[in-house]
Amino acid sequence: MASRLNPYISFAGNARQAMEFYEAVLGGRLTLNTFGEFGAPDAPGADQIMHGQLETDTGYTLMGADTPPGMEHNPGDNIAVSLSGDDVEQLRGYWAKLSDGGSVSVPLEKQMWGDEFGMCTDQFGIGWMVNIAQPAA
Repeated sequence: MASRLNPYISFAGNARQAMEFYEAVLGGRLTLNTFGEFGAPDAPGADQIMHGQLETDTGYTLMGADTPPGMEHNPGDNIAVSLSGDDVEQLRGYWAKLSDGGSVSVPLEKQMWGDEFGMCTDQFGIGWMVNIAQPAA
């Protein structure tokens, strides 16, 4: 898989409806995963979307999720740029440069879904997410 860059939108509890709407508008294949699938299925918010990804036939990729419990949703400040792929060296290099002089909200480290993931805001106030896919075991 080559690295990709695409928008990632945070929603206030309506990610499923929004992503299904974008699928109806743009077409393609929508994948949705809930917080419950990767954590406690009975926890509050378990049915909300932890990660949604729309891949269109025209080559567009749109990602989105509900704002996790305990985090503030700020309309107008709810979109980030996502870098993802499996080129570990390249993506770690991007992470190092993007986070330098900025602030890290989630350190780049292995997450419950098995990939390395981190979130930062660069020195210009732009939010970035980096996800490094791990090889299948």
